[in-house]
This record gives sequence, C-alpha cells and structure tokens, in this order.
Amino acid sequence: MNIVIFGPPGAGKGTQAQNIIKKFNLYQVSSGDILRNEIKKKSDIGKKVENIISKGDFATDDIINDLIKKVIINPNYRNRIIFDGYPRNINQAKKLELILNSDNQSIDYIFFLKVSRKDLEKRILGRVTCEKCNKIFNKIYDLNQIQNHHCGSQYLVKRQDDNKDVIINRYDEYMKQTKSVLDFYSSRSYFYELDGSEKIDVISSKIEHIITL
Repeated sequence: MNIVIFGPPGAGKGTQAQNIIKKFNLYQVSSGDILRNEIKKKSDIGKKVENIISKGDFATDDIINDLIKKVIINPNYRNRIIFDGYPRNINQAKKLELILNSDNQSIDYIFFLKVSRKDLEKRILGRVTCEKCNKIFNKIYDLNQIQNHHCGSQYLVKRQDDNKDVIINRYDEYMKQTKSVLDFYSSRSYFYELDGSEKIDVISSKIEHIITL
C-alpha cells in the first residue's frame, strides 16, 4: 500500500511515518529528508536547495518531483511507500498521481495532521533530531527519552531552519498552499483528517485502526 501523510511543518508527520513504517514495513519518502541528503552530499541541487531553505522558502516543485519520482519507480519500494510531507501543493498532488498511475500504482490512505501555529512553535523550537538514527525528540516533552537515547546525546542536533521567523513564514506559506491540496483530497473515501495536537500514541492508534479496518 501507498500512504500520504501531510500537515504543517512540525505537525508530527515524521514521527507518525516512523511508527507506520515499523508496523507495516513501508519505506518512508520525506521530501525534507531527500532535500537535506542532497545538501549533505553537496550536490549541485543540494547547494541550490540550501540557499532556498536558508531564506525560509521551499524548494521548487520540479526539483522535488524529480527526486520523488526516482524513489517511486524503484522496484524495491513499489506499493510500499509512505509519503511524508509530500505533496505540499496542488501541483505536487497532481504530479504524484501521474507518476503513480504511470507505474500502475495508487494512493491507499491519506492522513492530514491539523495543528495550530501556536502549538507548532512550541514543538519546533524544542525539536532536536538524531543524526545517526533520524529519530526526532522535543527538549520540552521528551527529556527522559533524550537522556536515555541509545545513540548518545552527541548526535542530537537542532536543524538550521528551526527558528521562529522561519517557522512563521513556512507555516503561513504552507497553510496558504495546502488549502488547494485539502480540496483536492478531502472528498475521497481514503482521506482522513486527524487532530495533530493530540499525544503521539493516540494519533498512532487512530492511524493503525484506520489502516487495519
């Protein structure tokens, strides 16, 4: 099965995606992770993306779509993909369907995590990510887990774009663009809107229940 999980930056998409991956043996495709990998590799695309993100803007649709397509057509991931944070706008949503259809694939579930900007600020400003295992923690809510993290605290880093000005810009831009995506998906029988401000395990249970119905 293929799943789309989306919502504003910091809504918990990555955390929920990781839970779904473990439960259903899927492969996570995060547009953010793909872009950060390009930056880390210092590729031409990565250098271009780094300049865009540092200003609080998003990478262009063409860049993201091309990188996503490489994963979709990979036979190792066929019909076992969870799209985390993609599609972000109506053009990406339509392109995703074209790419999947061309490879005789489709979307089985769409989950939208709805969270207010106030809640997102608290989450993102306290967020740290493990460079070794890619697990995400919050310095406010996950203090015990951070202290006992098996990879070690030296791998926990704060992302460059996790600051208040960037958060506000990205949230407002996301909500402006995402309305068309919601309109595009919301009437479909496999679309589900969830309260992203609820506890992680509560959201996870709801998602697992829907998938196993």
